[in-house]
Amino acid sequence: MKRLAIAVVALALLGACATPPAAEPQAAPPTASATTQSPATAGMPPSEPTEIRISKIGAVSSLVPLGLNPDNTVEVPPVEQPMQAGWYRHARTPGEAGPAVVLGHVDGNKQPGIFFRLKELITGDEIEVSRKDGTTAKFRVQRKEQIAKDSFPTEAVYGETDVPELRLITCGGSFDQAAHSYRDNVIVYARLI
Repeated sequence: MKRLAIAVVALALLGACATPPAAEPQAAPPTASATTQSPATAGMPPSEPTEIRISKIGAVSSLVPLGLNPDNTVEVPPVEQPMQAGWYRHARTPGEAGPAVVLGHVDGNKQPGIFFRLKELITGDEIEVSRKDGTTAKFRVQRKEQIAKDSFPTEAVYGETDVPELRLITCGGSFDQAAHSYRDNVIVYARLI
């Protein structure tokens, strides 16, 4: 598998998440025909996501496209709008074969953020992503981890997969007052069902 180029730079915003490292966009892998694989393994056609819903934690947000900052870190939604989630547009669209990435704040502007309760998700919980083509991609949580930002698992988050997967990322752990940022990331890994 092609090695991923990463840049690890923290974004210093009061109450905001540091930006996760980005991976180089890669060409979409070939997909098998629908006659040999189910939609959950073959994937859906590309379509931009419009909304994410996680009923277990009461999270509902439109999705804004996020790109890269000049230092090659992933953009984050505006901290002044902590309930806004964003989709990393250089990754797959949710439902497509490969990993799609959605980022949201744990808090911001002295208020809880869209992913304030993300750490409560457990294996088997469901996530729904509405898409511009009118379809909904439904995912089931496979696992969750909390990891120090300086150990961000770039390959696990952005590395190619044969099936449609989703990554949800926010901040977690203790707050570093000097850096004005949380020390960890909470990452949820989910698979299309």
